Amino acid sequence: MRVKHIALLVTVLLLVMVGCESSSPVTPGAVVGTCGFTVKLVPKCGAWWGVAANPLAGESLDQALLNYETKIGRTVNVAHYYHRAGELFPTKAEITRATQPGKNRILLINYKPEGGHTWRQVANGAMDAELDRLAAYIRANYRQPFFLTVHHEPEEEVKPATGSGFTASDYRLMYRHVVLRLANRGVTNIIRVMDYIGLPQWGVQPWFRDLYPGNDVVDWIAFDPYVFGTGQYWGAPADMFNRRFPQYPSWPGFYSWATQFAPSKPLMLAEWGVAEKAGSPGAKANFFRMLGDQAPQWPKVKAFIYWNSASDRTVGVTRVDSSFPSISEFARLGRLAYFNR
Repeated sequence: MRVKHIALLVTVLLLVMVGCESSSPVTPGAVVGTCGFTVKLVPKCGAWWGVAANPLAGESLDQALLNYETKIGRTVNVAHYYHRAGELFPTKAEITRATQPGKNRILLINYKPEGGHTWRQVANGAMDAELDRLAAYIRANYRQPFFLTVHHEPEEEVKPATGSGFTASDYRLMYRHVVLRLANRGVTNIIRVMDYIGLPQWGVQPWFRDLYPGNDVVDWIAFDPYVFGTGQYWGAPADMFNRRFPQYPSWPGFYSWATQFAPSKPLMLAEWGVAEKAGSPGAKANFFRMLGDQAPQWPKVKAFIYWNSASDRTVGVTRVDSSFPSISEFARLGRLAYFNR
């Protein structure tokens, strides 16, 4: 009897292991769930963990991703790359990372299709030959589902004057034209993402809602919050998800706005990053610690794609290894079960 019981137990364990492998990526050193995900790549519980890994200290773009994963002690679920008109994607290197055995990375491609044209001109067909070339390339080289966003963070480039070619409505028409043109040319593996800056000063603009391309061509809504400086851009995780400024009292915060405006859409932090806080050396590590506790309070956010960079631009130096406490807490954060479904 004991031998039969042991054999039965082994069989059950093997079935559980197979179920885990078939439903979601397996990450070394992490608790793995069996929730699975939908055809639109929405995790049924928890959230994806990803990165836009910018090269540090002379790394190649490809090596930057691998080195980042080594530092945080896990493989990312989503790898974020950037392309513009004239570039065919996914590239050979990107395909290699997406199809690397045992890694199961999903690509997020950020694409600016204008090639020197206005948004309105692209919507009217000015880049159709380029889009057709891209469609043929994708059909021939990559058939796995991947995320695509068209010209992320358009808010600060809007020119509201009629005829400018860069109105919010022009953007909406461009986005629709690009994704529908690709679909009509046989590209059916794109998961479409609308990616905003998401700051209060843009959300209150009279044209803000006109940017949205429409529920029929948007699968995910993304925004790009950063935590930096010492003033109103520095706050707790709740501020990152739902940032408000007192000078814009009508803005409810991006999370509140998006979940009311398009309640059926999952949300994504397509870029997020935290800089060290001047005069407070433990603040960045503490932010990561708090995020681990608070992320489940924002259940519509189904993907966290970190912006890892040493460039001291407006949002500061966001690299996760900016201090030993920072990398320690970030690595712990990425191993939580919530980000390993």
